[in-house]
Amino acid sequence: MGIEPEFIGYMAAFCTTISFLPQAYLTLKTRDAESLSLGMYSTFTLGVLLWLLYGLLIEDKAIVFANVITFVLSATILIFKIYHTLTRAK
Repeated sequence: MGIEPEFIGYMAAFCTTISFLPQAYLTLKTRDAESLSLGMYSTFTLGVLLWLLYGLLIEDKAIVFANVITFVLSATILIFKIYHTLTRAK
């Protein structure tokens, strides 16, 4: 009786998703997105969206679970970063 692959998938999903929470919390709390790279967050958010679509296509609940949450958080920070970049430029 070994560890189920699905269990490992959910643990990986939990770890990668939870690791993103401190950055999201700090950015939203301080309202400071200056030090965040727009290129990195744009690419990261697109990558998370693609993982989410992949998870949906192969019907993998662990991949979908992790990437729904991470996409919402990363898209929120990305929108925040874009807004502050545009308003700072004026």
